[in-house]
Amino acid sequence: MSVTMDPPTAAPARGLNALGDLSTHLLSVLERGGADMSKLGMPAQPAPEDGLWEDVAVPQARARLNMWRNSVIDASYDEYLRFRFGDLDPNQKPNTLKNWLDSLVEAKRSGSRPEILNMIMPGNIGSGKTTGALALGNEAAERGLWTLLIKHSKYLTWLQPDSAPHNLTKHQVRHRFATCDVLVLDEFCGDMDQIATPFVKKETVDLIDARISSGRPTAYTTNVRSRSQPGGGLGVVDILGERLLSRLESSAYLLKIVGPDRRKPAKPLDW
Repeated sequence: MSVTMDPPTAAPARGLNALGDLSTHLLSVLERGGADMSKLGMPAQPAPEDGLWEDVAVPQARARLNMWRNSVIDASYDEYLRFRFGDLDPNQKPNTLKNWLDSLVEAKRSGSRPEILNMIMPGNIGSGKTTGALALGNEAAERGLWTLLIKHSKYLTWLQPDSAPHNLTKHQVRHRFATCDVLVLDEFCGDMDQIATPFVKKETVDLIDARISSGRPTAYTTNVRSRSQPGGGLGVVDILGERLLSRLESSAYLLKIVGPDRRKPAKPLDW
């Protein structure tokens, strides 16, 4: 006696489509590589604002602006956060700085290498070079570039054990300043009156080489001449070597900041 069994009843679909019947919506989500946040109740991401480009959304730009501001505060340069190109005088070459920044934004937008990577800003003490460089940084950060500021001596100090703020490791310090879109390296070779130690030379060369090799622009302020002058102190080439100076000057623009010492009191103090 044989028993005839009915075919098994198919399980209810529970509202799911068969694999071959993926919806057009799901396919579009998969093609974008992410979820449709609007379907999850998430607000739409703000569109880029003036000065930004399509790949830099407003939240990302705000985060980068905060990183710039924090780096300025870490350098104790809080008072410089107010400066923009419009606050500079002709001696500080605001038009040249603006044109360079425009070229950096365009290079970032197109994924190309900037024609001028290094903006070297030498000048006497108090001539206004730091103000110019900080105005550049403020403008760059507002336009969506990941911009950071660090004094040369402080960068080297942060590479010492337990010396960096925010519990940053040496690796994180190196990576942060080697990979940001724009770096303002202030007081380059400042207070260096002798040939650099192997540590100083290696870390400085490594930072500059990494940025040049990856096509990342850097603005340098310094009151040290490129080479020693009769009756003057050592030059950059004496402190860090000919190789670094040659590497630094490649693809560089020299923006000399001239003018009187802006910090000097109008009348000499008698004390």
